[in-house]
Amino acid sequence: MTTKKQQKNAVYFLDQISHRFPDAKIELKYDEKDPWQLLVAVVLSAQSTDVGVNKVTPRLFARFKNVQAFAKAESGQVEPFIQSLGFFRNKAKSLVAAARKVVADFQGAVPGDREKLEQIPGVGPKSAAVIMANAFGEPAIAVDTHVGRIARRLGLTKQKDPSKVEIELEKLLPKARWIEAHHAFIWHGRRICVARKPCCTQCPVTERCPRVGVTVFA
Repeated sequence: MTTKKQQKNAVYFLDQISHRFPDAKIELKYDEKDPWQLLVAVVLSAQSTDVGVNKVTPRLFARFKNVQAFAKAESGQVEPFIQSLGFFRNKAKSLVAAARKVVADFQGAVPGDREKLEQIPGVGPKSAAVIMANAFGEPAIAVDTHVGRIARRLGLTKQKDPSKVEIELEKLLPKARWIEAHHAFIWHGRRICVARKPCCTQCPVTERCPRVGVTVFA
């Protein structure tokens, strides 16, 4: 059972990290009025950096201007635009299949429902959470490698499965701050609490962080 002490501790960590990164937000670039563009960017971001995705999406969206254009395309037509990314052939297939699903089953509009999102090819639980939070403003903590790592190092969870980490974080943090937590923890994980050698001397919570699993740090 989650205790009030554990919740208070989690909120403290979030307060301090958010204060350090007050401008934390999604770093994928897309038209904020078009959830489809966000879906595409999120699918492309798997096993790739946001920087890498942001380099390819302008040309991709210029060639395929909307979900209908993607639905009419073949994966081989999409591949040249994303070949600098990992698993680009599989991603091209997923994007075309996703577009056809959205057009056929959702009248061309990305659904603002998590269960329906997870029915779309290439969209798993984490991707659906990212889309719900950023496209529709619905509270969600998408657990990627950064969020999972931060949560474990701070002692907020012992889970490794992203879905289980998400459930535990939701119990610890106020629902109104779930989106904030997702962004803040990602920025913290990319800039300070990096995977191999976290910069603990620059960390805003270093005095209270248990450093679970951390053996080498700067």
